[in-house]
Amino acid sequence: MFFPIDASLIDAAAEPEVSRHEDRLEILLKKVSATGARSTSAPATLDGVLSLRGEDGTERAFEISANPVPAAPAESSITWWEALMLAFLGGIVLNAMPCVFPILSLKLLSLAKQAHGDRSQQLGHGLAYTAGVLASFAALGGALLALRAGGQAVGWGFQLQSPIFVAVLAYLLFAMGLSLSGVVGFGASLAGTGGRIAGRSGLTGTFFTGVLATTVATPCTAPFMGAALGFALFAPAAVAVGVFLSLGLGLAAPYLAATLSPGWQRILPKPGAWMDFVKQLLAFPLYGTVAWLLWVLIQEIGPEPALGALFGLVLVAFAVWIYGRTRLAARLGRSLGTGLAAAGSAAAILLAASLTASGGGALPPSTAGEVGLRYEAFTPQRLSALEAEGRPVFVNLTASWCVTCLINERVALDSEAVRKAFDERGIVPLKGDWTSQNPEITEFLQQFGRSGVPLYLLYTGKGAPLMLPQILTAASVLDALGHS
Repeated sequence: MFFPIDASLIDAAAEPEVSRHEDRLEILLKKVSATGARSTSAPATLDGVLSLRGEDGTERAFEISANPVPAAPAESSITWWEALMLAFLGGIVLNAMPCVFPILSLKLLSLAKQAHGDRSQQLGHGLAYTAGVLASFAALGGALLALRAGGQAVGWGFQLQSPIFVAVLAYLLFAMGLSLSGVVGFGASLAGTGGRIAGRSGLTGTFFTGVLATTVATPCTAPFMGAALGFALFAPAAVAVGVFLSLGLGLAAPYLAATLSPGWQRILPKPGAWMDFVKQLLAFPLYGTVAWLLWVLIQEIGPEPALGALFGLVLVAFAVWIYGRTRLAARLGRSLGTGLAAAGSAAAILLAASLTASGGGALPPSTAGEVGLRYEAFTPQRLSALEAEGRPVFVNLTASWCVTCLINERVALDSEAVRKAFDERGIVPLKGDWTSQNPEITEFLQQFGRSGVPLYLLYTGKGAPLMLPQILTAASVLDALGHS
């Protein structure tokens, strides 16, 4: 028998269920009802006295102080080959997500340049891009699995929880935008060095474009991805890496297919002056991505520390400008310009390295107002308390860097019809912010077989919660409420 120090936690009148499992003893105790509970929040530890009676009738007492153990992850309902298929489909759909638009537009421009060129070169670029994507997904997946094996509570998109990574990515895209705008042409100095070297450099650039496409794709979650990635995190290492590679193959598939199918390229105009105009135009989606990344950075570290990252952009602009002004100068001027550009870049990276996250879990400032649903901050304890009271609950686990999450809120959750439906049914909305690392939210995601956000759950008090799809519309949310 177990006698808790806090008698309000357990129903003393209920008979405990005792069972043996090899070398351990399992005792199932019934919680008190919501009306009889003095406190509805779960305790940090369960303290009490455990009394055991032996076969000879003797009794022994043990003082117990038990810490809560995270729930085991939900058992996956899909097989390994289904996970591979879902990952591949998710990678294909990922090409249509907003995260990939800036890089995808650059690849379309690259296709236009190669449309009337040598077929073998086109195929080479397709394979180089695919290799860059696959290498990046393998590296991301391997790092994610290694961190989790080391006890880190991380999930898909974990690198974007690092302010340093977000700042450096913003610097890189800003430099690319300046290059497209004509401040400097990084590839121009390769002209005249020979077709063979230029070709190799072009393939290298295409490879790293695949790396960049993977990097900017991680803030987005496409349909089919959630179940596949959730499966990967608890599968054997070889299977898990296969799922990540399948996701990468799906992301690279459209571009690779375009290089393998020359028929559609006949409709493209021949390279000309129009391409320079389009190239400069494509700088603006990159600038927009930089602005969004800086907003994410502010959510992670606060407005005042983010000032250093803004000065880092100034240093990047200086480095790009001075390199562009001196790259065709005499040897001394070129060396001086390259040195100053390197110094500016290094100073920007040092500023990024000084950034630290302020922690996650609370409501982001941008969502704490009265527009849309009136969220409370999510914690498992608050969820348990509301369930004990018999109240319906909607859980929204999100992150500032999750573009899919932000679009779902603007399009569906913040709509007038959804807010009215929540009010009429008395549904309490809880929001968990996973912008920075939050082990509590990570463990909660694992309970539902997910490795990242978004996750939407509707608790109605009628059994297991209803899991909503990762891409929401107002109609789909209202439909879920109607069938709950």
